[in-house]
Amino acid sequence: MAAMATLAGSAPGGIDTTDLKPGLADPVHDSQRVFRALLEAMARPGRPLQLEEGLDPPFPLDPATAAAVLTLCDHDTPLWIDWIADTPPVRAYFSFHCGCPLVERSQQAAFGLVSDAENMPRLGLFAQGLDKYPDRSATLVLQVPSLSEGLAVQLSGPGIDGRETLRAAGLPDWFWNDWRLNAAQFPLGVDIIMTSGRALVGLPRSIAAEG
Repeated sequence: MAAMATLAGSAPGGIDTTDLKPGLADPVHDSQRVFRALLEAMARPGRPLQLEEGLDPPFPLDPATAAAVLTLCDHDTPLWIDWIADTPPVRAYFSFHCGCPLVERSQQAAFGLVSDAENMPRLGLFAQGLDKYPDRSATLVLQVPSLSEGLAVQLSGPGIDGRETLRAAGLPDWFWNDWRLNAAQFPLGVDIIMTSGRALVGLPRSIAAEG
């Protein structure tokens, strides 16, 4: 019966695979490579890295956005998707390729996918972690129009020698003020991976920002 369902355009679990976009070409080795890039990005905050993966994800996702989510999420990590990207093709894409449960409330998510940065939820609406379990906070994959054409913000903190300049475009006016509040509650707070095209930048909660 499962084989018949797949041939008819549905995978087990009711996922419609008729127009499903391919995920990572080599899920094991590609995800390992992307994971190393994500680790480097978080270890060197504010410094853009280029991914090699030539993904063609469903609209409106950029390749780096899809690669990050495909690498980080699995059946144990609830994913919240913003309203622009919350479409049947995107939901099927992540449900099929990483098996992650999709949640409706941002506070319930281990990972948040934001494709419309300008209209994103406030950072405090995502899981902040607990005093005894700060690792229970959320990580946001935040897609922006550009990582080189926005307002210049000076970053400082662990992993940065002096200061690093980040020019992320398309962020809401309140973003950097929320980020300062986020950093002030360290070790609680969210971490962010910003993406644009095939580029990504790490922004751990320990990083201070001045603009």
